[in-house]
Amino acid sequence: MTENLIWHQTLGVLVHMVSTPYTRGRSREYQVLRQLRQEGWLCSRSAASHGPVDIFAGRNGRILMVQVKSGKGRATNEERRIITEWGKAYQGRVEIWKYKKGKPLERETVYEEAN
Repeated sequence: MTENLIWHQTLGVLVHMVSTPYTRGRSREYQVLRQLRQEGWLCSRSAASHGPVDIFAGRNGRILMVQVKSGKGRATNEERRIITEWGKAYQGRVEIWKYKKGKPLERETVYEEAN
């Protein structure tokens, strides 16, 4: 765990922000939300769900579900099986977005409903 000082806009003071795996993962999920919104998706984060899908998005009648991984995090075969089932249930596309230090974002499509 590391500690950072950040400026709290509302309070107008510096506050200590503790960096944990949860806060780092949440930060990556917010990055995904910003990226998808720039691409025209309407999206929402599944906050603190610890479920198989981190981000739900929709655009032009299409559904996208994203699992976000960062650092050394990897999707297990069981996680892939489960998110594939979600893709089938919602007739949408499922992607895993991988953020690795010093490398570009990798977007992997795990499942896509056939048209």
